[in-house]
Amino acid sequence: MAEDWQQGGFGIYVHWPFCQSKCPYCDFNSHVSANVDQRHWAKAFVAELERYHRQTSERVVNSVFFGGGTPSLMSPELVETILMCIAENWKLAKDVEITLEANPTSVEAGKFRDFQGAGVNRVSLGLQALHDHDLKRLGRLHSVDEGLRAIEIAQSSFPQVSFDLIYARQDQTLSEWQAELTRALSLGTDHLSMYQLTIEDGTAFGRLHKAGRLSGLPKDDLSADMYALTQQICDTVGMPAYEVSNHAKPWAQSKHNLIYWRSGDFLGVGPGAHGRLTFDDERFATETNLSPEIWLESALLGKGESLRELVSPREGAIEQLMMALRLTEGVGLNRVRALDRTLINNGKLADLEQMGFVKRDGDRLAATPSGRMILNTLIKELIND
Repeated sequence: MAEDWQQGGFGIYVHWPFCQSKCPYCDFNSHVSANVDQRHWAKAFVAELERYHRQTSERVVNSVFFGGGTPSLMSPELVETILMCIAENWKLAKDVEITLEANPTSVEAGKFRDFQGAGVNRVSLGLQALHDHDLKRLGRLHSVDEGLRAIEIAQSSFPQVSFDLIYARQDQTLSEWQAELTRALSLGTDHLSMYQLTIEDGTAFGRLHKAGRLSGLPKDDLSADMYALTQQICDTVGMPAYEVSNHAKPWAQSKHNLIYWRSGDFLGVGPGAHGRLTFDDERFATETNLSPEIWLESALLGKGESLRELVSPREGAIEQLMMALRLTEGVGLNRVRALDRTLINNGKLADLEQMGFVKRDGDRLAATPSGRMILNTLIKELIND
């Protein structure tokens, strides 16, 4: 029997931790630095990839994802070096997806053509809003016009283009979101990621909110209405949700993110990157140091991981259930039970199905549209203590 991870695939995540500025809502591991020696970083990434190759050389790479931070601040030469290293050390799937995240402020036609020449075939743009006032509130450095121009440049350079939007913003009304989403869907991309604004501890917004100085945040009912409206509008234009926050034409679903949600294996290289690796039916979680300086030094010494920890079968089953129920396709119950046959409370499962929050189709369990709105509650109910 194939190892469980093979049902999800195998990917490589490369974390570039640097940004031009720190957005007030962002809790990702990102840093502002004026001077980055990209040749030094190239050596570190190559060293880490070659170390992982010695452990996973037989695997086929389904996807590579450059995330951040702002990976479009990387030089095309650095991206090409990393991709050449991956191609030399692993077999690539014929339909391998290679994604690079970009901010509109760092989008240049010539640079994008160079990224495409280096091997990138998909770009994900951080637009976040289509109103200049809201972009300023979100700490973004680009204007709406720059964002729209970035989409045009990306569409002329790459076969697949996605962009992000944040909704439930300060003082945003339901009708304003409807107009903005309709405009976004008219821009011709086949994939959209749409996230509700969340206030995270440790961010500038988190500090303002704690001090009572972040006005205009929507009530829960309005946020729920915005989510429901998003589903309705996207369904109408043939871009249904395939995951809670992601909408796409059927051929444009993100292969890399599906590896996460389907509990495949993936390498995580770069400061703060996480990974999941399976060896002889044992699954391990990997972590790296958050500090760019510490990670860089460690990687050059062949010690880029700060942690490799065994994931118990029960922990793996919980993670699989939590991730896969975000997908409209759901999860295979037999696959979960193969890891932990007592995990799911069958009585609660029957109750939730009767209430219309989940549905079963043979072996597959999926959350319904109403169930995905209360996903955390569903998972708590489904899991036996």
